[in-house]
Amino acid sequence: MKERALFWPWRLAVVAGLALTASAATLAATQPLATGQQSSPPPGPAAATGQAGTPPPLEVSVTGGISAPLPIAIPAMPTAQIVVTPAGSTDALGRQLADVMTADLRNSGLFSPLGPGALKPIDYQDVTAPQFDFWGSSGAQALVQGYIRANGDGTLTVGCYLYDVFARTELSRQGFVVAPGDWRRAAHKCADMVYARLTGEGPYFDSRVAYVSETGPKDRRIKRLAIMDQDGANHRFLTNGQSITLTPRFAPNQQSIVYMSYVNDRPTIYVYDVGSGRQRRVVTNANLTFAPRFSPDGRYIVFTMSEGGRSNIYRAAISGGAPQRLTNSPGIDTSASYSPDGKQIVFESDRSGSQQIYVMNADGSNQHRISFGAGRYATPVWSPRGDLIAFTRIAGSFRIGTMSPSGGGEKLLTDDWQDEGPSWSPNGRVLMFFRSGRGRTGTADLWSVDLTGVNERRLPTPLDGSDPGWGPLRP
Repeated sequence: MKERALFWPWRLAVVAGLALTASAATLAATQPLATGQQSSPPPGPAAATGQAGTPPPLEVSVTGGISAPLPIAIPAMPTAQIVVTPAGSTDALGRQLADVMTADLRNSGLFSPLGPGALKPIDYQDVTAPQFDFWGSSGAQALVQGYIRANGDGTLTVGCYLYDVFARTELSRQGFVVAPGDWRRAAHKCADMVYARLTGEGPYFDSRVAYVSETGPKDRRIKRLAIMDQDGANHRFLTNGQSITLTPRFAPNQQSIVYMSYVNDRPTIYVYDVGSGRQRRVVTNANLTFAPRFSPDGRYIVFTMSEGGRSNIYRAAISGGAPQRLTNSPGIDTSASYSPDGKQIVFESDRSGSQQIYVMNADGSNQHRISFGAGRYATPVWSPRGDLIAFTRIAGSFRIGTMSPSGGGEKLLTDDWQDEGPSWSPNGRVLMFFRSGRGRTGTADLWSVDLTGVNERRLPTPLDGSDPGWGPLRP
């Protein structure tokens, strides 16, 4: 039994046919294997319920509010042999993996995790044979155990297992082979597995955020394009601050970012290649262009162009060519965002006398207003699920809210002095935005809130932050 328990984590990744070279920039992941598929875990507590009757399924409600976050135990991940890697020793990485998972699940607001700092270490052979009696006495209802192993080719293998403590059963498992520098991605993927399995919603932890990093007094701000993981790790600046940058948005393939920059004091749209650092202008004429965003298929960029005292929405092929005008309003039409199927576009316009939200077909036809509440509405963005549109409502203060694509079911999620610029998580369950403080010295920070409006938190950034653009889930 001991020998099989020791070798079972090794078989998880091999059976899945998982591979990633040390030079690769992406993370490969297996599909969860059900207990008994391909191979069976060693006999022991994981193989039997050990209880009379069938416990109710373990699940977490995402939309019903947060009355009691689910207690979940996440001990440090053991290693069969301590090996020093470019990212640190495998025993230290095992604890760090559990720490990242703990933070991800806690930040979702749906879980009350006990991390490695509050739990006893587990042995390598315990990964697939949990001590359910012990974990039940700790108050945990769910348990995440895993392992880390250094491979001969310089990569790391990380295995993750999710258990229902009361039912004494395995719920899900995944394995990853990563370059040492990508160990955090493996932790995010493990947390995503837990979140998706227990909520029934899509994952979102393994994603990145592009945003505008700010510093200096409000009338002389230095604004640089920056990128980081959704939890604030792996932060780096992409531009040097010599010209102001605004509204960065990821391409669907995540290989590039479209944004606006004030080059020579003129707003101009650029596409930045994340891998090479090269950038190019989208539209080369002399008109002012701003508020860009990719289409869901990545073939087009929709944006606003100002000419003759009016600002209308255009789209341009990413491959080049003349832009196509989609609106022809006497006022300002801007902040366009595609529906996830690419068939419609939501935007803001002051054609009625104040900023309001409108929807039109992707070719510009059937333009109609959908916002009718008190105040003004700005920065609309369509949810990746297609069910909601997020916006900024301005009525004395700036607040983040959502409504249906038809304009119904309006709900305000925040209540601060100046919250604006919402951006959706990849699964459409969380919104990121920026909050500005009062006065000349007030700061700007990135925040997130879920669709209940209850779980609100500030995201760590080295400097002030604004204009977040939450990217898709990484492959």
